[in-house]
Amino acid sequence: MSAVLSNNAGFVAWRSLQQERVEQALSAWVSADAPAGLGEAMRYAVLDGGKRLRPLLALAACEAVQGDAAAAMRAACAVELIHAYSLVHDDMPCMDNDVLRRGKPTVHVQFGEAQALLAGDALQALAFELLVPDDGSMAGTLSARLCRQLAQAAGAAGMAGGQAVDLASVGIALDRPALEAMHRLKTGALLQASVMMGVSTATVDAAVQAHLSAYGACLGLAFQVVDDILDVTTDSATLGKTAGKDAASDKPTFVSLMGLAQAQAYADQVLDQAHGALTASGLAHTDTLHALADWVGRRVS
Repeated sequence: MSAVLSNNAGFVAWRSLQQERVEQALSAWVSADAPAGLGEAMRYAVLDGGKRLRPLLALAACEAVQGDAAAAMRAACAVELIHAYSLVHDDMPCMDNDVLRRGKPTVHVQFGEAQALLAGDALQALAFELLVPDDGSMAGTLSARLCRQLAQAAGAAGMAGGQAVDLASVGIALDRPALEAMHRLKTGALLQASVMMGVSTATVDAAVQAHLSAYGACLGLAFQVVDDILDVTTDSATLGKTAGKDAASDKPTFVSLMGLAQAQAYADQVLDQAHGALTASGLAHTDTLHALADWVGRRVS
């Protein structure tokens, strides 16, 4: 599958439209009315920045299986809220102690550590509230399934567990299986869940689900390998966050383990596996998911 797909005019138009729709939905659902300035900090953390990759994956997966578009938009925004909360907390001094995110000061720099902590907490809670609307627009069984998928991806068996391993691995030379295992939790679990939450908006054969799950897992791993490459090849202004942070913190990365050229080759290999899993699904409407994989692999920030 060629990287040309990610530059295809049809995909670029689709991506722009969906990013705008997600931004509008997030703006509507993340209210500024929370007390004592909390709403302002929440909106600062979520709006006007980011590629919205996770929501795009949820929406594209829904399209691929011809699912419920309204439910998929709620899932898309819920997973983005979890992602945003994780960035707020990860950037704090007790974690990665970063001052730049999406080209602007991090939330704790802008609003203080206590407000940042509360903003992250509130965003996490709101994510699950979105998946349980009280207007009858989503079946209870679907709400429960989406909540479970998101909770598993965000908790100890996913993102939070991976972050714990990451913090415990500073200064330790992990081998490739250990490094992959960490990032399948820390980064990959939420990306894979984005795909599978979109898939959950339709009734899908178990074999097809397995192929789409494999696609999500490969894309998540490729995302992290490319992230490690960009950390050493791209400046902070382009990245929108502090470049070289991993090396300065003595964290194990795919580049420190494999070298730059081999890491790039490995990213290409894993992306090929993602494309192969999509093809094996036999679904007719996977061009957008293919293009999203190429976009992940060829991004510059």
